[in-house]
Amino acid sequence: MMLRHYLLFVLLLFLPFFVQGQSPKKPEVDLDLFVQELFQVQDENINYEDLYEILFQFYRNPLDLNTASREELQSLYLLSELQINQLSKHLILNGKLLNLYELQSIPGFDQVTIQRLLPFVTVEEAAQVIDSRGLWQRMKEERNHYLILRTERIMEEKVGYSPAVPNSSGELPQRYQGSQWKQYGRYRWARTKDFSFGFTYEKDAGEQFRWDPEKRKFGFDFWSFHAQVYQRGRWKAIALGDYNINFGQGLVFSPGFAPGKGGEAINTVKRNSLGIRPYTSVLEFNYFRGAAATYQLFRKVDVTLFGSRRRASGTVSTELDGQNEDAFIASLLNTGFHRSPSELARRSSIEQIDWGGNVQSLFNGNRTQLGANFLQTNYERPINRDLQVYNQFDFSGRSNTLVSGYGTHVWQNFQWFGEFAHNMQRGSAGVVGMLVSLSSKVDLAALYRNYSRNYFSIYGNAFGERNRNSNEEGIYFGLKIKPNRRWSLNAYADQFRSPWLAYLVDAPAIGQEYLMRLNWQPVKKVNFYLQFRSESKGRNQIGNEGPTDLVVQTRRRNLLINLDWALDDQFSLKSRVQSSDFAQPGRLTRGFAIVQDLQYEFQKISIAARYAIFDTDDFENRQYVFEKDVLYAFSFPAYFGRGSRYYLLLRYGLGKQLDFWVKWSRSTFRDQEEISSGLEQINRNTRSELKLQLRYKFR
Repeated sequence: MMLRHYLLFVLLLFLPFFVQGQSPKKPEVDLDLFVQELFQVQDENINYEDLYEILFQFYRNPLDLNTASREELQSLYLLSELQINQLSKHLILNGKLLNLYELQSIPGFDQVTIQRLLPFVTVEEAAQVIDSRGLWQRMKEERNHYLILRTERIMEEKVGYSPAVPNSSGELPQRYQGSQWKQYGRYRWARTKDFSFGFTYEKDAGEQFRWDPEKRKFGFDFWSFHAQVYQRGRWKAIALGDYNINFGQGLVFSPGFAPGKGGEAINTVKRNSLGIRPYTSVLEFNYFRGAAATYQLFRKVDVTLFGSRRRASGTVSTELDGQNEDAFIASLLNTGFHRSPSELARRSSIEQIDWGGNVQSLFNGNRTQLGANFLQTNYERPINRDLQVYNQFDFSGRSNTLVSGYGTHVWQNFQWFGEFAHNMQRGSAGVVGMLVSLSSKVDLAALYRNYSRNYFSIYGNAFGERNRNSNEEGIYFGLKIKPNRRWSLNAYADQFRSPWLAYLVDAPAIGQEYLMRLNWQPVKKVNFYLQFRSESKGRNQIGNEGPTDLVVQTRRRNLLINLDWALDDQFSLKSRVQSSDFAQPGRLTRGFAIVQDLQYEFQKISIAARYAIFDTDDFENRQYVFEKDVLYAFSFPAYFGRGSRYYLLLRYGLGKQLDFWVKWSRSTFRDQEEISSGLEQINRNTRSELKLQLRYKFR
């Protein structure tokens, strides 16, 4: 069976070479492919929506290469230090670019980079004056003004929606309180570096649609809203509603999305200080709600102040202290689910107040940046977690205060960056790194981080191995080689250790991770890459039956082969095979997936389809495979067990202003009669999903 699967893949992989077709026109933009190339292994815990939002805003309102800052150019993850420096030098020596074709004359800008860059940048006419019209006049002419409505559901019935039958004690088991349909809506009216207004709502499957202001229920379970304007005299940004703050290397403030280690080994290492940004995601944690503003205090000095007050979800418990009962926070929850009575009891149960600020300065011809961050987070009740050996240094109490200093410095094709932070629990954290372009063909990156076991930052998302920036020390090296326009090699090596215990790691542990990605693009319409990744780290032994958990060194390896082929202007194929193995002493398991994608575009119609087969020995070898979805939705299903999956995605343009999407997908498992467990359990071997979406573009 496995042999037939691999023969099928080989046939699909090379079938396009025997099909004749005309050279395809350059697509407007393929954000889905762009996202995939930033990651070595897809993970459902990453906020891809935030990345998509950044890229989509750049696509609708491209960066002006004549005025874009270094931080903005780096946030595209496309340009090396050499290319950014060469662009800056060209502007100084020759004045503003007259058109995008001029990029071909700048040393270091190869054809592949220019093609990938074009959808996100523009060049304004050199003689153009600043738009002095009123805000309302500019808003009326902005095309980035739309409304999205989406609904979706799993077609099979889950236990959580079945009738509740009393048990032997006469008690009714818990059930979800709402319908199986998930609802999503999004409105935004925005222009890059000018203004942004919008709101987002979501009701997860199983949540109630209910109007109950006393319980902070306003129809849909979650609402997010924002209003933000930019460049109003000395006021660089003013924000009301929900927002994020991005300064430094992520130890105190960090964007919702931060790529870290991936198939792009250089440009994703450094965090970029983009300041105040609207929050448009439906993740119900790690954002600010209130007001924020950035003011230009002096010519090269900006000051940012903010305040936030919102309700967080968590478990509030009580303990007896003499004759009194004291309430405390036992845990903070970030799932965003409020479906069953127990989940509803934890919804918005904790008041959280954040306030702080930032001071940032540019000097030395904008080649040096220095800044400082301050953040204080206050909870209405003290946090008192269930104490375990591994978490005894985690944050406890009612108030957490963080301060940090950061900086970047550019010299020729070198850039150094770093941030050092401290919290009031005497925890500290630091990260320093360097990016360098040795030539137009070779780029290097190096980064060292050290996060103490008692450092705690709820909004932190600095570079690292773990989701939290604590109890970790490591050093990373990245390499990118482009010998010519057809070939490129990305590789990295990361060595790290945990000085203290961690979840599922009952002893200090060490680890190593390596990745190599070889890319070949002989012509514009063909892209082939081979990627290998190996990770070794300590963790508790699986299946250990002794009284003490033993920490052993585990190893996970992944191999990925991918071919993208555009047959003509309308039809394209993507063939992919990936495999993995997971080893610990006395145990070795394997898994693989074979995936074939097809896409067809004709006038107002776009069709995407996939068929995949997978075979994994256990959950450790689950295969994450990105799949196309409706606009602003992301799907990274984990293939595990033995079975197959297919989907069909249709997009139809109902005129110039209205677009409609429908997606149908199904996973079928050959080795199980039920899927998942608890209230999520499906008593069948299939899981099918229907998704419908409308987008209306205002004119």
